[in-house]
Amino acid sequence: MTSWTRVLVRPDLVAEISADRAVDRGGGFRHPLRFKRLRMDVTVEDVPRFG
Repeated sequence: MTSWTRVLVRPDLVAEISADRAVDRGGGFRHPLRFKRLRMDVTVEDVPRFG
């Protein structure tokens, strides 16, 4: 089984991702997120913070 590490990064760019709704009991995604594209039309300030 693969172990995923979560790393905090400084938000400089906005990316669009795709994900399914499979979430484990701890609230993490059970399947990997998939990168779709960078959103150059959206600034970091336009995106609500989460977590």
